[in-house]
Amino acid sequence: MIEKYLDNRFYTLYFFPFLIGLLAVLSFQPFNFTLVNFIILPLFFYLTVYINKKSKSVYRKKPYKKNLFIYGTVFGFGFYLGCIHWITNSLTFDESFKILIPFGLILIPLFLSLFFSLVTLLLGPLLKFNISSIILFSWGLALSDYIRSKILTGFPWNLWGYSFSWSTEIIQISEKIGLFAFNLISITVFLIPAVLFINFNKAYKIFFLLLTIFILFLSFIYGNYSINQNNKKIREVNEKFHIKVISPNFNLEYGLSQKDIKERFTKLVKISEPNKNKKTLFVWPEGVFSGYSYSDIKILKNLFDENFSENHLIIFGVNRLDSKKNKFYNSLVVINNQMKIIQEYKKQKLVPFGEFLPFEKILNNLGLKKITEGHGSFLKGGVQKNLVIDNLNILPLICYEIIFSELILKSHEDTNLIINISEDGWFGKSIGPYQHFAKSIFRAIEQNSFLIRSTNKGVSAIINNKGEIVKKLDPNEAGNIELEVPLIKNKNKNKNDLIFFLLLITYILIFNIYKKNDK
Repeated sequence: MIEKYLDNRFYTLYFFPFLIGLLAVLSFQPFNFTLVNFIILPLFFYLTVYINKKSKSVYRKKPYKKNLFIYGTVFGFGFYLGCIHWITNSLTFDESFKILIPFGLILIPLFLSLFFSLVTLLLGPLLKFNISSIILFSWGLALSDYIRSKILTGFPWNLWGYSFSWSTEIIQISEKIGLFAFNLISITVFLIPAVLFINFNKAYKIFFLLLTIFILFLSFIYGNYSINQNNKKIREVNEKFHIKVISPNFNLEYGLSQKDIKERFTKLVKISEPNKNKKTLFVWPEGVFSGYSYSDIKILKNLFDENFSENHLIIFGVNRLDSKKNKFYNSLVVINNQMKIIQEYKKQKLVPFGEFLPFEKILNNLGLKKITEGHGSFLKGGVQKNLVIDNLNILPLICYEIIFSELILKSHEDTNLIINISEDGWFGKSIGPYQHFAKSIFRAIEQNSFLIRSTNKGVSAIINNKGEIVKKLDPNEAGNIELEVPLIKNKNKNKNDLIFFLLLITYILIFNIYKKNDK
């Protein structure tokens, strides 16, 4: 009976790939049903081979490469529609953008689906039901994820490896081999059940299925050992700093009055509960003063002085004007109780359409602007040094910069803390804030340092250097969390993606060896 549906172009090229692509969202936060990937990726492989095999007969009315391209595109569209549909929520805060919601819901997933399209188009004709094809398919999917993460401004969102974010034990190996190598291994493990489609005897199939369990078990054992050893080391760390993370749960609003800003400040102070005698670093989210620039909030200077002391430092996100260029940076500032800026970081990775408008002059003439408040695009910050304050050596990351592992790899070897501030109110009550948070867990592991995350309407948390959540506040929860944070340095970071490329080369060599044996 299944053959009847597989021989139907509608089901094979459109319905089935869209459905399994859509279901992949269940493997990521907040669902964490990772097991579905052991079904989705083998089925994706099976249908790719099936289409390649049958297109020359059953689907011969159209060139088989076109079939492969359509199939990959539909799978990718389902995958990205399920995983990032929530981004269109950011278009609901301005009436002029609501007309773009259908375009954002369709065009963005459709564009990103091309990364799957190219894999099925280029590798599909080479695939058969054998081991070498599984290896080649793993190679292609991992390479396309890498290219997606680097091309244009890069968008390394929901790599397959992120579906293990719930298991800090399994993902510990990512510190040693890097995110993209871990992603390649994850894809391979998910694809191993595809051996069920190969004409092997039962013993071989059982062996490969047991191999999947063994790899996961070995990763868990290594991760568990690493975490236990780390817990002993943390107790021996002498350098610590008292940090308090604030989550205010403000509504995302435009055009606030000075009265509104002062009310926000009053609420921030109330949630912060400052103890004037205790040396503390307060971390407030990005966008707590809406579209106001730093010069605009100077009206709060006396209030800062009244509520905070010389023992306090406050971090928050704010717009900073470059008077020469007459444009703003999206900045993270560290100030004292006198509202003097001690350190500043200017955001390097700007969100396309959210913080800058590609082809700005052309699109402005069409009446378009960036989604965030104001008409002009933000200026892009250059390469900057860490924020060094007392014994803190902070790697600052604003909003979705947390998804870029390259910023961790390029960080200074003396980095002993990561601070990420974000405004997740843009994504409403969707799965977006949970997926955003999942990336923080990996960055803490890769840097081997504690990570502090303060968000508005997102997940705020203190994460240790092994990705374990020490304390957290859920989306739409107002409050604070605090800790004497151990300052851990990691001078042995994997500084590049060398291991990933070595694995790619190894996979190709294995593919060629198996291909000869298959013949």
